[in-house]
Amino acid sequence: MITGGSGMIGTALTALLLREGFEVAHISRTEDLTGAVKVYGWDSITPGSSAFAKEKAREALGDTRAVIHLAGAGIADSRWTEARKRVIIDSRVKTAEAVRSACEATGIWPEAFISASGINYYGSVTEEKIFEESDPPAASFIGRCCVLWEEAATGFAPHARTVMLRTGVVLSPEGGALPKIAAPVKFGVGAPLGSGRQWMPYIHTDDLCRMYLHAVRNDDVSGPYNAVNGDHLTNKDLTRAIADVLRKPLWLPNVPGFILKAALGELSEVLLEGSRASAEKMRGTGFDFRFPEIQSALKDIYG
Repeated sequence: MITGGSGMIGTALTALLLREGFEVAHISRTEDLTGAVKVYGWDSITPGSSAFAKEKAREALGDTRAVIHLAGAGIADSRWTEARKRVIIDSRVKTAEAVRSACEATGIWPEAFISASGINYYGSVTEEKIFEESDPPAASFIGRCCVLWEEAATGFAPHARTVMLRTGVVLSPEGGALPKIAAPVKFGVGAPLGSGRQWMPYIHTDDLCRMYLHAVRNDDVSGPYNAVNGDHLTNKDLTRAIADVLRKPLWLPNVPGFILKAALGELSEVLLEGSRASAEKMRGTGFDFRFPEIQSALKDIYG
C-alpha cells in the first residue's frame, strides 16, 4: 500500500514492485478500484462513525504486508509562508495519522510502515561534517518538519517495523530537482547557485526505489537511514557534471545568493546551503548502489 503513489517516486516504485511480483494499491484523493492498481480514497477509509469507512479500511488493509508513506506537498514548490509551512507538515503527518487510525479501527496492522523523510533533518549547513543517522535534528523549519514526519511514522512502532528514509536530491528525468537544474544548462545558461560550495546529497531514483524494496523485504532494516549514495558532491560539481554529460559549456558566473533569497525567502536556504550525509548505515544492511557516483547516474538518465 502506497500513499502518494501517483507522484514521481510513487510511480516508479509501483512499477518496480509490480515487476517484482507484488500486488500494489494506493491511497489517494480520488478513489478508483477498477484498475490493476486499486486506488482507495482517503475519505472512504478514514474511520469514524461510518461503518462503511471501517469496512473499506478493512478491505484496503486486509492483505497489506507493508505501507510505504510517500504523501506530502512539495517542499520547494512555493515560498514558505506560514500557511504553506502548515500544508507541508500536515500533508505528511496527518496522512500517516489517517492510516494509523484505519489500522486501529480495524485491528489490521502491516508488518512494516516505511516512510519517506528528508535529508534536511540535519538542517542545511555547508561544512565538512558528514551527518550520520544518530546526529540530532536541526531547529530550522525543515528540521522540525522531518522530526514530526518521523514521529508520525514511529506511531506504528508498537505494531509494525518502522523505517524512515531521509531522502536527498532524487535524480530523475521525470521531475524533481534535476530537470530544473539541467534546463538552463541545456540552453547554455547554466550556473552554480550562490557559492556553489553547498553539498548536494543525492540518489538516483532507481536506487531509491530499490531501497524501498530492500526495506520491505528485509526485517533487519529498521529505524532511520540516509537515502543518499554517499558521493559527496557540491552544487558546482553537480552543475559541471550535468554540463559535461550534456556537452554544454558553463561560462556564466554563479547565480548570486541574494537574488534567490529575495525571490524565495526562507526556502532559499535549502538551495544555498547543504550538508554531507553518510550512506554507510544503509550499506551495512547489504544494500548495493547501482549508481554510486554522478557520472554513472547522469549517463543512465541522459543516455
